[in-house]
Amino acid sequence: MPKKLLFLLAMPRSGNTLLASLLNQNSKMACTGKSLVPFIIENLLSLKKIDVFENFPDHKSLDNVIENVFNNYYNKWPQSIIIDRSPLMCQNYFLAIQKYLKHPFKCIVLLRDVMDILASYMKWYTENPDAFVNHSFTVDNGKAIKTDEDKLNMLMNNQGDILRELDSIKTSAKYPDICHYVKYNDLVANPEKELKAIYKFIEEPYYPHSFKDLQQINLNGISYNDSIVGKNMHRIRSVVRKEYNPYIEKIPERIKEKYGHIKF
Repeated sequence: MPKKLLFLLAMPRSGNTLLASLLNQNSKMACTGKSLVPFIIENLLSLKKIDVFENFPDHKSLDNVIENVFNNYYNKWPQSIIIDRSPLMCQNYFLAIQKYLKHPFKCIVLLRDVMDILASYMKWYTENPDAFVNHSFTVDNGKAIKTDEDKLNMLMNNQGDILRELDSIKTSAKYPDICHYVKYNDLVANPEKELKAIYKFIEEPYYPHSFKDLQQINLNGISYNDSIVGKNMHRIRSVVRKEYNPYIEKIPERIKEKYGHIKF
């Protein structure tokens, strides 16, 4: 029997890891890290453009492989409820999901103001020198470009995760019947209320979660390897609480002018 499949749609630094840590306390649930499945489906679809396929276009067989990606990928996972974190509503991916996924699905959408997201990034890359943001710049006229404004503009580039997920969130408004929205500020202010609303949305009995002594993500024996992106990228606090981030006041004015209006 196929597992119950849900999606988690959110910009980075929106509380993805916190929400996953909470939901994964329920042994029936697996809220994933950033999913590989979109990349798998994208690569499989790209095979339809190569000359070997065009020479012998067996759509039925390749479509069968694509249709079974989710079931095959999560087949060995012990959990019965999978919450796949991916940019579900990105145009090409969503079209593929609608075409190839043969059973119903729902989407949890996590919302956080863009200024709060950028302030979170600033705090992280300032406190962790090995953060990828600190090493992503070339030299221009003999001078390294590494100002906060440069870094935040890089994070907000059109091909980056923030704007891609933001576009996906905008598209989700067209599908209110399958989407449930959770604001980050509400999650940290009253986590039990927000989790109960999620359980109601996914039609599952509520599990009594703990909001203290939270564990770092470890799903089926796998933890984040943050040496790839920078130390503490996915580290969460042990207690759910709202904390003031002073870096919100340090965001450059030109960044605020460009993106400060994006609020939820």
